[in-house]
Amino acid sequence: MSLNEKLAEGKTLSLVQFKAEWNGASQIISMIYDDLAHSYQGMADFHVVDVEQETELSNSFGVSEVPTILFFKSGQIVDHAIGLTPKNILIAKIEAALNNSVSK
Repeated sequence: MSLNEKLAEGKTLSLVQFKAEWNGASQIISMIYDDLAHSYQGMADFHVVDVEQETELSNSFGVSEVPTILFFKSGQIVDHAIGLTPKNILIAKIEAALNNSVSK
């Protein structure tokens, strides 16, 4: 099943991190993202996309800057975080998305 199919059929919150290995901010966010994936295991699905390997997928979501994290619910983007976003902001966005209110 492709990531697009998983996102479209997903009934829970899904986060997709778009990153590049050479990007320092992506490396920092990856550590935070992995920690959040562990903390929210069972409540949200976490996916990672390398923009250099998945250019078509990245372009289909309009990702032009890394790192970018998109928040999906029922196939729809409900929030996003672009750049080096602090962990507490990401937690607030996850909590808001889980509670159906979107913080931008």
